[in-house]
Amino acid sequence: MQGALDGIRIIDASRVLAGPFCSMILGDLGAEVIKIEHYETGDETRGWGPPFAGGESAYYLCTNRNKQSMTLNLKSEKGKEIFHRLVASGDIVIQNFKTGTLEKLNLGYTQLKATNPRLIMASITGFGLTGPYKNLPGYDYIIQALSGLMSITGETGGSPMKVGVAIADVLAGLYTCIGILSALHHRDRTGKGQEIDISLMDCQVSALVNVAGNFLCSGINPERIGNRHPNIVPYQVFTARDGKFVVAVGNDPQFRRFTALLGKPELAGMEKFAHNDGRLRNKSELIPLIEELLKKKTKKEWKKLLDRAGIPNGPINTIAEMFEDPQIQARNMLVKMNHAKIENLKLVGSPLKLSATPVTMRDPPPLFGEQTESVLSELGYSAEEIIQFRQNNII
Repeated sequence: MQGALDGIRIIDASRVLAGPFCSMILGDLGAEVIKIEHYETGDETRGWGPPFAGGESAYYLCTNRNKQSMTLNLKSEKGKEIFHRLVASGDIVIQNFKTGTLEKLNLGYTQLKATNPRLIMASITGFGLTGPYKNLPGYDYIIQALSGLMSITGETGGSPMKVGVAIADVLAGLYTCIGILSALHHRDRTGKGQEIDISLMDCQVSALVNVAGNFLCSGINPERIGNRHPNIVPYQVFTARDGKFVVAVGNDPQFRRFTALLGKPELAGMEKFAHNDGRLRNKSELIPLIEELLKKKTKKEWKKLLDRAGIPNGPINTIAEMFEDPQIQARNMLVKMNHAKIENLKLVGSPLKLSATPVTMRDPPPLFGEQTESVLSELGYSAEEIIQFRQNNII
């Protein structure tokens, strides 16, 4: 079967996480992705380790499958010429240079669309192409702080905490995918490309969802509440006889079933606990009662009972335990690929399950500059020219 994006060529001039994560998703969907790397240093994440496998960093490997690596000196006139020729052959450019950098190199959207009017260009920056912060660098950690995310993450009374992954980068990668797919649909209708302006800050603010909504409706600044939910009770970490697990009671019928399992069905009949708004107002009285009752059984015993009753729950897995979970294995969320330097390379699979155009794991993350010569040859450059490019620090 052909992939959903078969025939689409992406010139990926991004590096680190947000852009490469986006282009990997599009590559999984069948697009051809040519990864442009600095001719001397490559993508910074190649050196972000340990851990390393076969000389490749785990960080680099996690977002760069289904791509070809091409080295290029974009500051050289010949490098710019090559890039324009690539753009003429492609559909999409993804880049995450600081605002204005590519324009100074004659490689901005205005210049590139003169080469290819159908071009879609996705520009990912910390703060966007407009606004007073547009020229500032925007790393994920800074975005988590500025967006308010850290102010609501952590235990009550504790220090603000960042999320355990670079979540602003991940969100920006996903929003960029959405923008690109929308722009492709628009181009199919009109024949015209466009520029997509993605800001890590915008993406993270958007992802505050109900917490931001709570503030906008109430005017009350949200505080850190640890593992509890700001709007639902009981919905948090509890302690069983042998350790901690999560119970997430999402509605009143679930609460009635939950109290029956606890051996206290009368709790659900009490007016102050019968509905979620009452449970939220009276959580300081309700939660201690639940905590004592849950200590009577093990996590495994509670899981069996709660699953049977249709009440969401789960153990707090380590990453190792997660990959051993039969559900994760059944959904192919761990994949193995052949790699020139790594025996039995393991990568996280794709969550996209398409019946007619399934994702494919065609190529492992490329070695540094692995396909430079083959891409240049396809663009029409001779073997002699390619040798000269290397001698003159063009590639």
